[in-house]
Amino acid sequence: MAGSFETVGVVGLGTMGAGIAECFARAGIAVIGVEAGPEALTRGRGHLEDSTGRAVVKGRLSEAERSEILGRVTLTTSLEDLADADLVIEAVPEVMVFKRALFTDLDRICKPSAVLATNTSSLSVTEIAATTGRPGRVIGMHFFNPAPVMRLVEVIHTLITDDGLAGEVADLARRLGKTPVTVGDRAGFVVNRLLLPYLNHAAVLLENGVATRDGIDTAMRLGAGLPMGPFALLDLIGLDTSYEVLSVLFRESHDRRHAAAPILRERVAAGLLGRKSGGGFHRAAEPEPAADEPSTGLVAVLGEGGDAFAARLSAAGFKTVPVQDAETVVALSSVPVVELAPGLPHPERLVGLHLVGDQVAEVASTALTGPEVARAVEGMVRLIGLVPVPCRDRAEFVVDALLYPYLNDAVRMYDSGYATRDDIDNAMRLGCGYQAGPFETLDELGLETVRDGLRALYAEYREPFLAPAPLLEQLVAAGVRSFRDLP
Repeated sequence: MAGSFETVGVVGLGTMGAGIAECFARAGIAVIGVEAGPEALTRGRGHLEDSTGRAVVKGRLSEAERSEILGRVTLTTSLEDLADADLVIEAVPEVMVFKRALFTDLDRICKPSAVLATNTSSLSVTEIAATTGRPGRVIGMHFFNPAPVMRLVEVIHTLITDDGLAGEVADLARRLGKTPVTVGDRAGFVVNRLLLPYLNHAAVLLENGVATRDGIDTAMRLGAGLPMGPFALLDLIGLDTSYEVLSVLFRESHDRRHAAAPILRERVAAGLLGRKSGGGFHRAAEPEPAADEPSTGLVAVLGEGGDAFAARLSAAGFKTVPVQDAETVVALSSVPVVELAPGLPHPERLVGLHLVGDQVAEVASTALTGPEVARAVEGMVRLIGLVPVPCRDRAEFVVDALLYPYLNDAVRMYDSGYATRDDIDNAMRLGCGYQAGPFETLDELGLETVRDGLRALYAEYREPFLAPAPLLEQLVAAGVRSFRDLP
């Protein structure tokens, strides 16, 4: 049935809309691109020409193929030119009043059999469909930026979508070379419903002083293996866009994890929107922080794996000694270490160290740790080839404090019946560029490890969203080690 979509309209030719138009044109489908006025149309043409031009430079297209693609796109400023389109997809700003007004016009203009699709990333497809006289022919088709590169398309059906239409649109996405994930109409769908709470939680940790902006970005990029840190990603997405998506999520769920962090809201109010405004959480041309000098004193190492780590320090020229002789005490731990302080002769010399992967060491300062001791340990960590991430001595420190709630949300999503494990994994890998989906990550870490980490987070912060999902608790209680063991 996807073959019946031979002429496609795209309304809105910003970066996303132009990318969507390019996807259809690359698949041999005639495209009618519509913009509000001549200047916007010229910018849209520029987006198309620039994108296909870069593909030629990179050897992904020949000049002849580029000409064919551009030749399939007709540009206009008149919605009336969409009268004979088989499908029209909008890519206008994420403002419900704009989308409803547009769909009212499209319903009047387009032939009765035409499918009207929205590229919304979070708004209610049902509410948009209700604007028209053909709600059964309205569907969500959410592409990811840059659309020609990103392989995921979320296909969103409503309670009144015509039978079989979601399957036809999913087939169309496959015709474009994409991987569709078909789900119901829930705010944020799959990707944004999992991604935005994680980004918001990172902003909360920053606001609470658990770690610095750069420390959190580094920890999640090098420690968790994500393509970008949360603040770099917020700046790329746009802080205003992220704030709006969180607002949509909160209006539906009334869940605190969807309430935008004040530090995010303040930046949006100040016009610090990210890359598009010249600065958001990151600013251009910021100076690099100076490296810390390593400790030259005597070091004691405590905790599981202490002997191996002590040997590593010795190989780098440090001298390891018993606790009573130490000028610095390093406690290897994945949990807060402040409880060790009362048993030490000099509690101000205690620093927690959590090794994350093979690149990152979270350097945790307790309420008693001397600042100069923490800085010396950061320098020491750097000298043995690890990247230090200074943080406060809090439950699960940085990486696990951000990673575990995200995994917990994925379990809740699956348990609700909203999406399958494979669809959730595919959505996060293809939509966000993650190396692994949440269920693949859960299986690698171990369900009990994640459950215990969430229990520790809940015990410290008392936020309901940090309590382990009931399904996770049940699986651990039943002795299930990974989701691979389930049917």
